[in-house]
Amino acid sequence: MAITGGSLLNKVPSAQQQALASNYIDFAGGSTGWEQQYLPDLMEKEAEVFGNRTISGFLSQVGAEEAMTADQVVWSEQSRLHLSYTGTVDANGDTNGTFTVTADIDGSADGENGFAVASHGVRVNDIVLIAQAGVVVKALVVETPASAVITVEPYATAALSTLSDGAGTLLVVGSEFGKGQSYSDITGTAAADKRTALEPTFKSYSNKPIIMKDYYEVSGSDASQIGWVEVTGEEGQNGYLWYLKAEGDTRARFTDYLEMAMLESEKSLAPSIVGFADGQIRGAADSGAGGSGTEGLFAAIESRGNVTSGVSGVNAATDLAEFDAILAEFDSQGAIEENMMFVNRGTSLAIDDMLASMNSYGAGGTSYGVFSNDEEMALNLGFSGFRRGSYDFYKSDFRYLNDKATRGSINTTAGSAAIRGVIIPAGVSSVYDQSLGKNLKRPFLHVRYRASQTDDRKLKTWVTGSVGAQTSALDAMQIHYLSERCLVTQGANNFMLMQ
Repeated sequence: MAITGGSLLNKVPSAQQQALASNYIDFAGGSTGWEQQYLPDLMEKEAEVFGNRTISGFLSQVGAEEAMTADQVVWSEQSRLHLSYTGTVDANGDTNGTFTVTADIDGSADGENGFAVASHGVRVNDIVLIAQAGVVVKALVVETPASAVITVEPYATAALSTLSDGAGTLLVVGSEFGKGQSYSDITGTAAADKRTALEPTFKSYSNKPIIMKDYYEVSGSDASQIGWVEVTGEEGQNGYLWYLKAEGDTRARFTDYLEMAMLESEKSLAPSIVGFADGQIRGAADSGAGGSGTEGLFAAIESRGNVTSGVSGVNAATDLAEFDAILAEFDSQGAIEENMMFVNRGTSLAIDDMLASMNSYGAGGTSYGVFSNDEEMALNLGFSGFRRGSYDFYKSDFRYLNDKATRGSINTTAGSAAIRGVIIPAGVSSVYDQSLGKNLKRPFLHVRYRASQTDDRKLKTWVTGSVGAQTSALDAMQIHYLSERCLVTQGANNFMLMQ
């Protein structure tokens, strides 16, 4: 039987989403039509060739969100409980010597992070250890003038002679008093050297929110067209309007930007360096203003936390030694025992290999009953949680670091600057809230967004134009998105950035 398709057989799709004769498949053209006899299966839905494209969800797993009403958030973190400093040693013979404080044990110099060398906290009658390479001298503090200079006398007569003039470390380990000696009656000391009570100290940090915006627009005519792709809304509703699909993509992309900015942003050295385009700032007072930026997670860890290049997958035994070095660094910080690891695929596999090498009896050996494995299920070598020393780690692949359209493509060319993962302490930390005047328990990592009783700027969405709400003469529908937020990284010394 001959088949005559006529002009309908040549169905060239239109470049626009329009119902034209050239791209319309006629299902009611009669039993002799080409469509009726030879129509293939019609695939109505988009093929998600890139899977679930969004990368959002990282911050929701590790932190919380809180409102703020000011232009910046300021928080204070408690200093270390024990007194330890770096500085300069002046041996000065075999009797008295001096130690000049230059920084606290975390490297904060005079005037940095609320630390002042003149208020170091070392007092008369303190027992101290003064250390240099291969040498430790134990001494008694005999004078602490109102400056960074501390005078000590060694318990061993010739001890100071073992020290050399130069850099050293001082640690307070206790105190010693004579019989009947009081705090305020120390013979031979000036009034300024009297032993006083120690006050708790804090280190203050701040961050400012940034305003992020985006929008989607579709003309009034296109908004009324029959679409060509079936879409499913967030609440399960189905439809065939293409503009709804595009709006959903815009919203998902904006949500990802909210998270990516909190990870990658950094503060501007000066607002004038990053200037907005002329005429885009409302108000004469803001003319010529620039972007101040905000401190993202990666920048916070690089500035106040720890950075490692270890566990690269070169060798399982080497990786284990490098991982133990990470634990040693955590020991020197807050020693938070529960931690979350968000890593790229290569680092995740390197950790799996490292752990698997510990779960065998020699080369080619196999053990069962470890990590919930048994003989019937063989070995599950994709470790999601493990313990090393006194630390528990919960490992997860971080899609943002893998996806070619996000950090994955940057990491392939960044070399040693590539970010392979982050280790984040779980739980909450105690911080001093300056606005409330008291200590509060907050997650180590959380987002602050601008909000008040009249306006919530966590994620604002509104519609303008002639479609639907009919708010203006614009013959289109514009869907706007806005958020004003920043990230608070508390206790960054407990975080680890893997490069």
